[in-house]
Amino acid sequence: MLDINGAHCYLTRTGYTGEDGFEISVPSEHAVDLAKAILEKSEGKVRLTGLGARDSLRLEAGLCLYGNDMEQHITPVEAGLMTWAIGKRRRTEGSFLGADVILKQIAEGPLIRRVGCFSSGPPARSHSEIQNEKGENIGAITSGGFSPCLKKNIAMGYVKSGNHKAGTKVEILVRGKPYDGVITKMPFVPTKYYNPS
Repeated sequence: MLDINGAHCYLTRTGYTGEDGFEISVPSEHAVDLAKAILEKSEGKVRLTGLGARDSLRLEAGLCLYGNDMEQHITPVEAGLMTWAIGKRRRTEGSFLGADVILKQIAEGPLIRRVGCFSSGPPARSHSEIQNEKGENIGAITSGGFSPCLKKNIAMGYVKSGNHKAGTKVEILVRGKPYDGVITKMPFVPTKYYNPS
C-alpha cells in the first residue's frame, strides 16, 4: 500500500500491453483527481489513451484476453501458456486440478493450438473462420485488428494441431469472403518488459 496524491493505492510493476510499466490501483473516489495530478506533474510525458490502444498493444505482444483468447474450455497447453501457468514442480508432481488432462496434452500434444496470423484484406475479428489451402475449416480467430507498429493486420486464434507451424498458409474468412493469411510466431512485436538480470 502506498500513498499517491493523498490516496491509498497499490502500485505494481505489471502490464497488459507488452510495454514496461506500472499499474496503479486506486479507490474510485480518488481516480479522477489522481489521473489529473499525474497528467499535470508529467509535463506532457504522460497522455491518456483508450481501450483501443491497449487492445492493439496487447495483441501485438501476443497477450491473451480472457473470454476471447482463453476461457474455461481452453487449457494452458493449448494456449501456449503451460510453462508460465503451471510450474515445473507441479507438472512433475501432477498435484493440481486438471492434471490428468494437462499431463496427457504435454505427453501427446494438444488437439488445438493458439497461433498468430498475418492477414490480408480487412482485419479478421473474433470468430472469423481459418481454413487450410484446401478450404477445410481448421480453426477460428479469437482476436484481431490492425497493428500500428507493423502497419498490417494481425490476429490470433486456434487451429488444429499440425496446422500451427509458422509459415503455414491459410485463408481467413471475413464476412464470408476468404483472404490470404499466414501463421506466424508471437509476439508480433518484441516486448519491452523490465528484466532485473
